Amino acid sequence: GLNPLNSVRRHASGYDLMLLQLAEDRRRLKGIQSTVKKAEIKVELLPKYSAWAEGVLAAGGTQQDDVLMYVMLWRIDAGDYAGALEIGRHALRHGWVMPLGNRNVQTVLAEEMADAAQSAMLAATGFDADLLLQTLELTDGLDMPDQSRARLHKAIGAVLSESNPASALNHLNHALQLDPRCGVKKDKQQLERRLRNDSR
Repeated sequence: GLNPLNSVRRHASGYDLMLLQLAEDRRRLKGIQSTVKKAEIKVELLPKYSAWAEGVLAAGGTQQDDVLMYVMLWRIDAGDYAGALEIGRHALRHGWVMPLGNRNVQTVLAEEMADAAQSAMLAATGFDADLLLQTLELTDGLDMPDQSRARLHKAIGAVLSESNPASALNHLNHALQLDPRCGVKKDKQQLERRLRNDSR
């Protein structure tokens, strides 16, 4: 019959195997210095973890899952932002923590998504503003350094500056309130000038 303990045991042994695989893949990544190369390898490694991640999310697993937290980070590096946010949402709901470092989950999401957007803007590849707005909504009211939330508002301002200058300005003002030294003053002035000219 269906012994619930068996399924718990089966999950535990599955988790142990995933942790072993994670340790092996992290060792491989540690040996590489190039961030670009690391991101390429993460793209290649991630499919090995997708069935596990989908299973845990579908089952609504509440136990801290270090494998998933790494998958979340790697997905950001690999450009699968929606996939990262899916794990982030689950992790925040269940109070999970980052297996490494001293940043909490909401800070990691805010900073890493903001940085990904800024890099995309620099490379002129564009970035989906909705992903950043989802991140903002997801982390709303959760504790993090003001500078980190400012970074997210700054990134939203950058991404929206063409399509929605009024909203962009609003986010730059938020960033400035949270962190006066976040480096948005010039962009803010440009947007204000543009909005003044548009309203003439």
